[in-house]
Amino acid sequence: MDHEKVYAMSFEKIYPLLVAKAEKKGRTKEEVDEIICWLTGYSTQEIEGAVERSVPYGDFFRNAPCLNPNRKQIKGVVCGVRVEEIEEPLMQEIRYLDKLVDELAKGKAMEKILRFS
Repeated sequence: MDHEKVYAMSFEKIYPLLVAKAEKKGRTKEEVDEIICWLTGYSTQEIEGAVERSVPYGDFFRNAPCLNPNRKQIKGVVCGVRVEEIEEPLMQEIRYLDKLVDELAKGKAMEKILRFS
């Protein structure tokens, strides 16, 4: 899928998929929200607002209040690609979130997921 299609997808459609991935493995929506807040600087209320307004996924990251400076330390593979090697900056931000939610779904403790706090 090309980057522009991903950026145009509605956060309203993607957010429940992230939550479902975590919940399927016994984790919670609140933990997904904590990860999103840590990564982007959004509050829980701002995340809910983005869902309600169907904000495009690319805009959700472009307009993030405060991308966590420690996100650059996130390493690993998601969807067969090393996140630290992704050249497109906006796609890299999206994949950081995917990687953190993957770690949550795999049972990692929140302290370890947000190890860069």
